[in-house]
Amino acid sequence: MLLLRPPGVYAPQEDTWLLEQALREAAPAPGFRVLDLCTGTGVLAMAALRMGAAEAVALDASPRAVLAARCNALLHRLPMTVRRGDLADAVADAEAGEGRRFDVVLANPPYVPSPNPEPPKRGRAMCWDGGPDGRAVLDRLCGAAPALLKPGGALLLVHSELCGVETTLALLRDEGLEPAVVARSVIPFGPVLRERAAWLEARGLISPGQRTEELVVIRADRP
Repeated sequence: MLLLRPPGVYAPQEDTWLLEQALREAAPAPGFRVLDLCTGTGVLAMAALRMGAAEAVALDASPRAVLAARCNALLHRLPMTVRRGDLADAVADAEAGEGRRFDVVLANPPYVPSPNPEPPKRGRAMCWDGGPDGRAVLDRLCGAAPALLKPGGALLLVHSELCGVETTLALLRDEGLEPAVVARSVIPFGPVLRERAAWLEARGLISPGQRTEELVVIRADRP
């Protein structure tokens, strides 16, 4: 699929396609309402529309990503709503009324462990840096998920094993959701992880010499 992607906008790659496949396998009923957090190019929200979503809202904190997603929606003639904002904005909107919640929430947040104590507010690293343990955005997302979902709705979240899969599952359970790993894929380190390999080893986040990571998609259902 042809996608416009300005510099600094996350390029769809293995985690994107793993999440898209998980959405296909979830097979939501036609007419579902979807929220795509950290949308980047908007490719996942567009995929949801092609799968029968009645409404797709794409959200990203990056102005360039918002522009890219809007242009891609126009290019492919898809009725996607694209907004600039973060997780707090999505929750505030959802809490304004039950009718503003979603059947499916897709999330490919920044999850790469970083030597920097806080996720960046600008620049390319916004796409991937998730704080020292990779969980700066993940933990907030786990806490916010119930507020975003309709009863019977589901969160589909992708991240690396390096962030702690069991931690994510436990946090989602604590929020009253029913989570499970529904997809896995082992891939070679990309440029960012290769550059940080020595730091990751020193932190004990990877084994000595490890140069692959496992990606997981977690599905969490709201009863």
